[in-house]
Order: sequence, then C-alpha cells, then structure tokens
Amino acid sequence: MYILPHHHYPLRSPHHARRRHRHLSLTTRVHCSTTTTTETNMTTKSLVIHPPPTLVTAANTALSNRIVLNDPTLESTWSHRVWVASGCTTVIISLAKSISGAADSHMWLEPIFSGLVGYILADLGSGVYHWGIDNYGGAETPMFGSQIAAFQGHHQWPWTITRRQFANNIHALARAITFTVLPIELIFNDPVLHGFVGVYSGCIMFSQQFHAWAHGTKSKLPPLVVALQEAGILVSRSQHAAHHRPPYNNNYCIVSGVWNAFLDKQKVFEALEMILFFKLGVRPRSWSEPNSDWTEDTQTSCSQTTMH
Repeated sequence: MYILPHHHYPLRSPHHARRRHRHLSLTTRVHCSTTTTTETNMTTKSLVIHPPPTLVTAANTALSNRIVLNDPTLESTWSHRVWVASGCTTVIISLAKSISGAADSHMWLEPIFSGLVGYILADLGSGVYHWGIDNYGGAETPMFGSQIAAFQGHHQWPWTITRRQFANNIHALARAITFTVLPIELIFNDPVLHGFVGVYSGCIMFSQQFHAWAHGTKSKLPPLVVALQEAGILVSRSQHAAHHRPPYNNNYCIVSGVWNAFLDKQKVFEALEMILFFKLGVRPRSWSEPNSDWTEDTQTSCSQTTMH
C-alpha cells in the first residue's frame, strides 16, 4: 500500500492580476494499492479517492432546535387544564375534610402526623413508580404505555421537561388522582385518613412539577422553590442530576428525594429486579447497555444550553 503525498490545486480567478482574491485549495488524498497475481503475472492498481467530510451547518442545527422548542406536544390543552383542576379540587376537598374533622373532634396531632406520613410515603411511591416505568414495558403497554414512552423520551431529552407547560406536565397524574381520591371522599369522613390521603395524593400529583424544577437552573427558579430544594423538602437539582448519569439506576424518587440514599445503598431496586427476573424471566432496562433511545442526546442538549 502506497500513499501519495497531498497535492494542492489552486483555483484562480481570471482577474487575479487586477484584484486580489482568496485562494481556494482542494485537498485530495489518494491511496494506491497494488496486488500481484502469480498466475497471470498481471498487476492491478486501484485508486481510492476519499470524498471530503459532510458539512454540518448551523442552519440545520437551528432548524432542529426550533422544531423541538415549538413542539405542540409540550403545550397545555383545555383537556389538560380540566383534569388538573379536577385533581386539585379532589386534593383540596380531602384536606378540607381532614381540617374540618380535626376541628370538630379537637384532634389535631393525629391528622398532622398522618399528613407527614403521607408526604414521606409519597416520595417512596414516586420512586417505585419511576423505577417501574424506567425499566419495564414499552409504548404498547396497556394503561401505562404513554407514560413509559414519555419517560424514555425524557431520558433522551431531559431538558424538554422544563419547557412543558404546567397542565401538560401533570395532567396524567391529576386524572389518576381524581379517579382514586374521589371515591374515598364520598365514602369516608375520618380526618386522619383524609390527612394522609390529601397530602399523599397532592405530592404525587405535583411530583412531575417537582421533577421539572429539579431540571431547572437556579437563576430561573422561584426563590421559594430554590429554598425548598436546598432545605431538602423538594428533590434537589444535584440529587436528581445523578439519575441522568450512568448507570442510570439510582435516585428514582422525585418528591423530596429523602428515600434515595436508603434505597440505593440497600440496593432495594436491584433486589426487586432479581426477584422479577427469576420469577417472571423479565430483564430490566438497567441491566442492558444504555442505547441512544433512552440516554441523553448530549449534542442537542448542549446546543439548547448554548441558545438559552
């Protein structure tokens, strides 16, 4: 194999003598390979000319960014807003029944304590749910398919959650809360129960908004949100950022994040994955090498960061 030296062929304008022009040069790399056949004693030479690399223009990147930024699926619809209003109403009614019942019975400690338990368990519940849809099922899974597809898309483009409008972001959880909490409100009047249900369901419904704030930049978040994150009441940006780094199998909880350290240190989710694998033969996605379908598109993410 022989490699000929590079040659530069200047292209000059016909008016080069009168005006100065920038010289353009074409660089061509030519590879010559020689093979000899002993039977025919003939030599065959082939020239391989490598074309210049494909040019990626800034215009193409900007067009791609505009398509993502103007994605109508990130906008709220009236249907989304109705479901959010419905979910908020059921949560408020549950909390109101708890406060009213506590006032009538002069029993405040138990409802407050049950509300605190609801807040703590909501973080655990968000982690279990997040782990499940991150690792199992697909877009075709009944009931949860759209959520699974959305979370996989979130792993590829995590910054898009900060551009989702409020009702668009939480309407699916608000709908689930409406159907779950409303029957409880119609059947029970226990202030302790409603203290738990109201806080738990409220935290679950707004967990996607807490999640969005965990992807926000400190300078663009409301000061109260930043204070709650730094106090550990809401999941912090630094803690959730670890979930989007390899091996992508930790820090699943997105309400306060208080359970993340315990669950990861004790390998709770890994144990559950082993049980499901040996019982059902189902492998979680976290056991496979991450692929481009659910790992972050860093090139697009970087371009978005640069634009904003």
